[in-house]
Amino acid sequence: MEDRFYASWEEMDAFLTDAFEGYGVPREDAKICADVLLESDRRGIESHGCNRFKPIYIDRIKKGTLLPVTRIEILKETPTTVVMDAHDGMGMVASHKMMEMMIEKAKTYGMAGGAIRNSTHYGIAGYWTTMASKEGLIGITGTNARPSIAPTYGVENMMGTNPLTFSLPTDEEFPFCLDCATSIVQRGRIEYYAREGKPTPAGTVVSVDGKAMTDSEEILKALVDGTAALAPLGGIGDELAGYKGYGYAAVVEILSAALAGGQFMKALSGVDAQGKPSMYHLGHFFFVVDPEAFSGRETFRKIAGDICRALRASKKAPGNDRIYTAGEKEYLVWLERKEKGVPLSKSVQKDMIAVRDDLKLPTHFAFE
Repeated sequence: MEDRFYASWEEMDAFLTDAFEGYGVPREDAKICADVLLESDRRGIESHGCNRFKPIYIDRIKKGTLLPVTRIEILKETPTTVVMDAHDGMGMVASHKMMEMMIEKAKTYGMAGGAIRNSTHYGIAGYWTTMASKEGLIGITGTNARPSIAPTYGVENMMGTNPLTFSLPTDEEFPFCLDCATSIVQRGRIEYYAREGKPTPAGTVVSVDGKAMTDSEEILKALVDGTAALAPLGGIGDELAGYKGYGYAAVVEILSAALAGGQFMKALSGVDAQGKPSMYHLGHFFFVVDPEAFSGRETFRKIAGDICRALRASKKAPGNDRIYTAGEKEYLVWLERKEKGVPLSKSVQKDMIAVRDDLKLPTHFAFE
């Protein structure tokens, strides 16, 4: 029997918004933050949804390593580019503003690019690219993060899980949306495993002595103290082309930091030289392309859809009756959960209750 409660989307949206506001996030900004988290759960990406609400956002606000009021400063702007400083405020709020600007510029000039420095965790990268695809545009984004990935032939965590994400509009009900880390497993997934008392799959994390680790709780501690690292896509060494994942992670690290003149790698650990909590100073980059400036929006959507349909219709391996394209599984999860609600594990329910009681909100959860 499933040990989870499904809360209504409306109930969770109202609570998350009230809670963010209770900790100092302005109301309109709180609505954005709540929607980004819930979008993760709509897509079945539970490692970045309500599961992360308290430990990644609320706890950091309380520690002072995430500022609830986002002071957005435009450092440089041209007709097609923007460089922004988020001043350690809500990464989701700064990214929302950036994507609004990128979409407007791309519709006017065909293409646009932006970069943010001194930011914080911005939720699932696919939220930002999908803002573009909903407008018939191509969205691309990436972000650096706390050091987690070791370079090929190394064991030291040097780069974040650094997603490189694309959303491409199609003529189907959902876009082609590739949203994944450049490591085999991302830190958020390991946090999820730890909260659920599950091991991390062998071969995805290497200790400083070169051995595989599977204890999720121990892995999280080791990632912080630098005695473990995530393997890049492809795995350890180059036998399965781990250098490819390492290379893509480095591309994201460079673009996230260098375009905005921000910080990178070890400077993003969230811990100062004395071992005390400090600001994360993350960087993000965004590109938006209007297909109308090329083949035309409708032509692009039709060809993209034809490619996806051809891939799904190709010959299946024995024992498999379906092939998916990126974004399809997430769409199917949403169709299932639209009426069912937001899945909340026992540990997430406890987090919700703890936040409510701390803020003395009048909310009464249906799971109580």
